[in-house]
Amino acid sequence: MLNRVVLIGRMTRDPELRKTASGMSVLSFSIAVDDSRKGPNGERQTLFMNCSLFGNRAETVARFTHKGSLVAVEGRLQQRKFTDRNGVERTVVETVADNVEFLDPKGSNPTYDNGYQSDVRAEAPSPAAQAPRADDTMVDLDDDLPF
Repeated sequence: MLNRVVLIGRMTRDPELRKTASGMSVLSFSIAVDDSRKGPNGERQTLFMNCSLFGNRAETVARFTHKGSLVAVEGRLQQRKFTDRNGVERTVVETVADNVEFLDPKGSNPTYDNGYQSDVRAEAPSPAAQAPRADDTMVDLDDDLPF
């Protein structure tokens, strides 16, 4: 069985950062995602998805995003039940994020330090790691294509 979700959308409100009793950071945010299906009158449907992110990544995302930020969220769906103040049992489905990537163009968000856009999932490799090595060879695949 598989429980994975990938969402791309804009934050509908500023992310809310809090700490658990044990001191772990928890970020709560919501994103608006366009559904690929159209409504009965041809209009696009928008889904509003609640998301949570834990740990150091939560602090980073809180620092570099705000309402309107375009993000990609990878994670899993979680369903939880609770009883509200009126005694009514409620069910909530949310995305628990493993990774959040910033998709706004570099420099478009004034909260970035020096215009640098960070990738929460991984640090960018050094230029030396990106440069081709002398022993790297290019393979010509045109001979293998049937057209």
